[in-house]
Amino acid sequence: MSELLPVLETLVADVDANRPAALCVVLRTKGSTPQSPGAAMLVRADMTTIGTLGGGCVENEVRKRAFGFLEKDHGEMMDFLLDQEDGFENGLICGGKMYIGVQPITKENVSPYRDALRDAKARKPAQMPIAIREDNATSEYRINLEVPPTLIIAGAGHVGQAVARLAADLDFHVVAIDDRADYACRERFNAQADLIVDDIASALRNYPMDQGCFVVIVTRGHKHDHEAVDAIIRSSAGYIGLIGSKRKSRLILDDLARAGVAPERIAAVHTPIGLDIGAITVPEIAVSIMAQLIQHRRKNHATMVEGPFDSDVSLKNEAPGSKSQISNLRSDI
Repeated sequence: MSELLPVLETLVADVDANRPAALCVVLRTKGSTPQSPGAAMLVRADMTTIGTLGGGCVENEVRKRAFGFLEKDHGEMMDFLLDQEDGFENGLICGGKMYIGVQPITKENVSPYRDALRDAKARKPAQMPIAIREDNATSEYRINLEVPPTLIIAGAGHVGQAVARLAADLDFHVVAIDDRADYACRERFNAQADLIVDDIASALRNYPMDQGCFVVIVTRGHKHDHEAVDAIIRSSAGYIGLIGSKRKSRLILDDLARAGVAPERIAAVHTPIGLDIGAITVPEIAVSIMAQLIQHRRKNHATMVEGPFDSDVSLKNEAPGSKSQISNLRSDI
């Protein structure tokens, strides 16, 4: 979502300022391509762009064509075959094919995009439509904006701080918990992180957990780690990770098993936390943790684009009877 949010923000701001814009989205791909479905770029009235479709000549060609019909009354599909011999000059010889939809946006049809922006900012599931004229009929695609997972960091020490720094750039909503106010403080965490100064175990028990919550336990000692795992292991959190040696982790998990925690919940704890990349320093440990979180997050990758659907209700700016202008572009890439 972090990549699409600036696109949506700029789109709405431009339309509100009476500047038409064209939203360009990768709708389908075949084979190897530089971007996946859902990648988006906004072409503005001054011919500048926000976002990316993968760079190179594809992006330049889409920008020029989209600028040419900013105020037209229908969307258009463009397709690019990425296998030209002279593609070596641009680095885009993936061999696949990209289908890119271009939807002009004006005040008449901006409403669903405004709604999507509002929902995305509220961290709710959001969709935005793309209506494309193909074969004298309008097909609608829906682009899903995924809700960033919540990363709850139990322990705001050096490792927790380093993990939070990386997570913010990787589109996680960060919550840092510590019972030390001088650790869970704004001076040590960026403005986007939520900070909770409280007993760590109590704060974890009181937090509204769901499958979208990833919990990283990196407290300052064995006792706090034990209490944190005990507080969270029975919850519906989508991921639980515990820092420390295999021996320490085993002692904690064996104790919880004796206390009656179900075997499947014990097995769900990732410990020692992080992918085994030979990490030694705090920044390296943070990288290994975030790599595992990304791996877990992407196991079941959300469908970013749905469609095409027959459009029963056209977007307001579509003119009945307007003809398809499908561009079959064999680009010079």
